[in-house]
Amino acid sequence: MLQLSGAGWTQPLIISLFSSLSLGLVGALCLSQSLAGGEASETAEEKPTAGPTSEDVRQDTEIMARLDALVAEGALYLDADLTLERLSRRLLVPAKRLSTAINRTTGENVSRYVNGFRIRHACARLTAGESVTAAMLDSGFNTKSNFNREFLRVTGMTPGAWQAANAPQGPGRVTTQA
Repeated sequence: MLQLSGAGWTQPLIISLFSSLSLGLVGALCLSQSLAGGEASETAEEKPTAGPTSEDVRQDTEIMARLDALVAEGALYLDADLTLERLSRRLLVPAKRLSTAINRTTGENVSRYVNGFRIRHACARLTAGESVTAAMLDSGFNTKSNFNREFLRVTGMTPGAWQAANAPQGPGRVTTQA
């Protein structure tokens, strides 16, 4: 028989080997349970539907009507710090549900939805003769780059070009063609 007394160098090797085998066994057991449980849960669950139900559409329409009224009447879009969470709290609707309603109804995300209101407000300010920077700040935008990008996306024109094309014509006002 092999005598290992005084062979202390084998202890770390034995512990490492035993630990590795134990971890491998635990991992294999977890994987097998996960696979067995996953198959059972997939067959027991209903498959998701291809699109929104008529009830989802009805709820989306109701949420959007309330949201449009809240944002327009309260001029919430003028708040540069407006967030999905703040809108959802005001409407008493979960943020994910509100986001889904906006996405399905408008085809846009929350930011673009709010920016649409902001751009319409900026157009009114530009028509009133405000500078582009003043209209940007008065409309709830924090940065000129975001304002210019969103303005172009919504109107198809830069703010300066839009202002030139939509400036009120008054007596003594000379317009130039670009």
